[in-house]
Amino acid sequence: MTIDFEQVSVTDLAKSYGPTLALTGVNLSFEAGTVTLIQGANGSGKSTLLWLLALLARPSRGQIRYGRYGAEHADLLRGRIGFLAHQLQLYPGLTGKENLELAAKLHEIPDDEERVDRMRAMLKLDDYWDRPLRTYSRGQAQRIAIARTLLHEPRLLLMDEPSTGLDASSAEALLRLTEAQKARGAIILIVSHELHFANEITDRVLQLRRGRLMEAEA
Repeated sequence: MTIDFEQVSVTDLAKSYGPTLALTGVNLSFEAGTVTLIQGANGSGKSTLLWLLALLARPSRGQIRYGRYGAEHADLLRGRIGFLAHQLQLYPGLTGKENLELAAKLHEIPDDEERVDRMRAMLKLDDYWDRPLRTYSRGQAQRIAIARTLLHEPRLLLMDEPSTGLDASSAEALLRLTEAQKARGAIILIVSHELHFANEITDRVLQLRRGRLMEAEA
């Protein structure tokens, strides 16, 4: 069963880690074909929000709806979500190619070889394509992680500091890839301190401070 949605809505969302309140009283909605940039100081709740939206953590209060679907459909929804976390979720003993081929199989992508090859070309992965991940620089690993995140063309795309370790050419490729995801109707949230995202592709900027939404700009 494949499910789809055109909107993600957050209602009275809160998350605590013991006595630490990471998020509180957050109410938001995100639409298909839009890019939202999330900014704030370290510890403001940015990454926590992404983990909750990725269904990799449970809120202490409130709910998240993916169209008409909720957390009870988490197993199906995760297949429609792409999450680039700050800590890369890759297999160090596998090559870049093998990491992407494995991701394609897990997502049951029908045109997996074509999709993997397209990502290889777009992100210029040839020079280290057949080397194990443990030999990569952070920027090289970041490119593989970006490719893996986009491979299954997720409806909801979540990226935490996606330009980490990237040189200027790779950052530009990331920008163009994000534009393409927006054009096909993805719902995109980016945590970044890089202001050029706001200028080039962002529809809205959210400011979080100590777990609270302080500002939302169109």
